[in-house]
Amino acid sequence: QLQLEESGGGLVQPGGSLRLSCTASELAFPYYFIAWFRQAPGKEREGVSCIASHNGMTYYSNSVQGRFTISRDSAEKRVYLQMTSLKPEDTAVYYCALSRASCQTPKFDYWSQGTQVTVSS
Repeated sequence: QLQLEESGGGLVQPGGSLRLSCTASELAFPYYFIAWFRQAPGKEREGVSCIASHNGMTYYSNSVQGRFTISRDSAEKRVYLQMTSLKPEDTAVYYCALSRASCQTPKFDYWSQGTQVTVSS
């Protein structure tokens, strides 16, 4: 059974940077899509970014466009989310998730355990 392991969360000051990583235990699919989501207390889960394995196409929400960058390693077994110019409103629990359909699917099949990102002075 595929599992996603996530790391890299923590506490940073406004304007700082963090890099999250998401590693799949196995990749037995011809192509896949890995997305980053976040959820703040009292708010709905928000899609942040997504990357397609077969062509490298990336997607970003308007709230993080220009500040966050999603990428993958050469083996395509690890996906990163580089976060820069962090704002207090970026504070949330961040999750990575994998879909076998698309970045726009209503259903992602696998989820990481989540990591806390806190942006505060």
